[in-house]
Amino acid sequence: MNDSQYNFLSEELILAVEEAIEDCGTDIDFEGASGILTLTFLNETKIIINKQAPLHEVWVATKFNGHHFSFDNEQWNDKRGGGEFWQFLSAAVSKQAETNIRLSAK
Repeated sequence: MNDSQYNFLSEELILAVEEAIEDCGTDIDFEGASGILTLTFLNETKIIINKQAPLHEVWVATKFNGHHFSFDNEQWNDKRGGGEFWQFLSAAVSKQAETNIRLSAK
């Protein structure tokens, strides 16, 4: 993947996360700037999603741990455990929001 492809795919992912958070029906604040998206929950915990352009990865830091995702086979996959981005993010957001939330790209 070249830099242009990575930038397109990672920006598309971050925008999709913003839309999914808006549509999830739970009060989660978010702020995006310069390739970093910060989700803030009512209990004041945060999830930070950021682009790592030199590595062509997207990193997700939660209250509990951090994960690195790379784009393979038409989806973002966790380099640590091989899980898919949306499954991981749904579980992380549910845990930090203390309610069941299912996120997905439209």
